[in-house]
Amino acid sequence: MKCVCIIPARGGSKRIPRKNILEFCGKPMIAWPIEAAKAAGIFDHVIVSTDDEEIADIGRASGAEIPFMRPSELADDMAGIRAPVQHAVHQLQTSGYHPDLVCCLYATAPFVRPADLCAGREALMASTADLAFSVTTFPFPIQRALKINPNGRMEMFQPQFQQTRSQDLEHAYHDAAQFYWGRTEPYMKGVSFYSPAAIPVILPRYRVQDIDTPEDWQTAELYFKLLLQKEPISE
Repeated sequence: MKCVCIIPARGGSKRIPRKNILEFCGKPMIAWPIEAAKAAGIFDHVIVSTDDEEIADIGRASGAEIPFMRPSELADDMAGIRAPVQHAVHQLQTSGYHPDLVCCLYATAPFVRPADLCAGREALMASTADLAFSVTTFPFPIQRALKINPNGRMEMFQPQFQQTRSQDLEHAYHDAAQFYWGRTEPYMKGVSFYSPAAIPVILPRYRVQDIDTPEDWQTAELYFKLLLQKEPISE
């Protein structure tokens, strides 16, 4: 079973400029997911897809391959993640390598563990699903979410659940924004991850942290330093 890991990392991040390669707990951010992918031992290739030479250099120094550069039209704010991954897979296919499974791994996923990546691959292979991706639970029941109405007063989105016990409410999950496995053909066709075509790879909440703002970054570093004491990156 041929497996490839694609790590999209464009140079034009806006909210935290150069986020992909800023130092995070002693290493460039992108080094952490690269090392996790390499340590998983399940990929024929770990490739960084980037339009930026500095990111490419750091990717190589961290152990990834950069066999081609990403076109500029796939590196703007509107490009998203799927198109760069499809471009990378197409480039590999053109060169003669035809992966059976593709894993898109975020460059800003320092919390990812080799075992998580392996679990995603195993779950997908053991199922009839086309896709598998990382999710985690919301820390509070979404059925009891609140909103502020036009008069500045509080209301529940779903008031019918006001008296329902928490343990009786259905669990809700959200995208953990770490990795996205797929069988190559559905991945290339753009089959949605948010659909019955996908299965979950459930991660514990303490290993999931969005990093979109400076405050997120500070929080992530605090959690990460504590986590390293408990779970070394090689686990």
